Amino acid sequence: MGAYETGNYRNLFLEAGKSKEEIDQRLKEIWDTFFYGPEDERIYHPAGEDMGYLEDTGNHDARTEGMSYGMMICVQLDKKEEFDRIWKWACTYMWMEEGESEGYFAWSCGLDGTRNANGAAPDGEEFFAMALFFASHRWGDGEGIFCYSEMAKKILRACLHKGENGRVGAPMWNRENKQILFVPGIDFTDPSYHLPHFYELFALWADEEDRPFFQEAAKVSREYLAKACHPVTGMNAEYAEFDGSPMKRPLPWSTDRHDWFYSDAYRTVANIGLDMEWYGEDMGQAKAAANLQRYLGVVRKENPYLTYEVDGTPLTQPSLHPVGMLATTAQGALAVIGYSENEDEIKTAWEWVEKFWQTPLRKGDRRYYDNCLYFFAFLALSGNYRIW
Repeated sequence: MGAYETGNYRNLFLEAGKSKEEIDQRLKEIWDTFFYGPEDERIYHPAGEDMGYLEDTGNHDARTEGMSYGMMICVQLDKKEEFDRIWKWACTYMWMEEGESEGYFAWSCGLDGTRNANGAAPDGEEFFAMALFFASHRWGDGEGIFCYSEMAKKILRACLHKGENGRVGAPMWNRENKQILFVPGIDFTDPSYHLPHFYELFALWADEEDRPFFQEAAKVSREYLAKACHPVTGMNAEYAEFDGSPMKRPLPWSTDRHDWFYSDAYRTVANIGLDMEWYGEDMGQAKAAANLQRYLGVVRKENPYLTYEVDGTPLTQPSLHPVGMLATTAQGALAVIGYSENEDEIKTAWEWVEKFWQTPLRKGDRRYYDNCLYFFAFLALSGNYRIW
């Protein structure tokens, strides 16, 4: 039984012996650094009198991934001003009102708001919608773009119904198998985009006609994650086929690999951990968290932060985001400590919690992705990533 029913969000740091005062102080320091720290450490930047953006410091752009992550962080911590600034920037520069992507957000913009692309990335839309619903419930709806609940419904409406009744473009979900797509209209998915804990709530708050779809999507995604994560290592590919196998087909826009355990893929175990914390509904996916923690923390203990084949074969390329990899693996402890009956698995999970506590925010040009995942992991492990 998860926090949705009990209202109880576990603070694993507190259970591990940290004091409430030091946990609260650490969270404040993370917020202060991420949003208002020195230029070489912060991610968030105010823009003008009433807007703001999060910078991908490795690519020097603003992405729907980071913008929606920033909004989720803000609503979790009751930071309405920053939330509204980020949302207004996204609506001003990223929102697309015509063409194939009408109703979606451009996934990348320059820091001056100039669009780098006219395509959308579904993980951004998912987080935008969820953060907006939470904002509506926490602060109440305003007018225009600040009528949060209506904007959330509008986003989900586009995600499901583009291509219907003469509407141009393609949806973000495969309407037949209920799986979210890597990009609208494509024929494969990204396991880290599967957020069953969000879909459970969309099934309560989206347009009434779409609620059964999202209820089914939650079940489908849990079952999918159980298939997509390797049965020994717990690893999943960045992009995967609808049956869960790594997507090895060539892509028209890139020659890069995406069938390995690499950047995007790290988020999957964090999502499994949060879903188990909120709902406690295991369809086989929770075991992946224990398997991954064991593989990286025991089998690969001396040098875990590499790139891997999903079967655990280490490659020579180091992880581009080692702090993010650590943080998400630690967040998986919510699934293991909460639901495993194996003492070795639970012991290893606590070791990951401690390892994360001892790790600072990342510095340098590549800090954006790592520190977004770090912030979410700290919120989740401290009981501060909640349903509103």
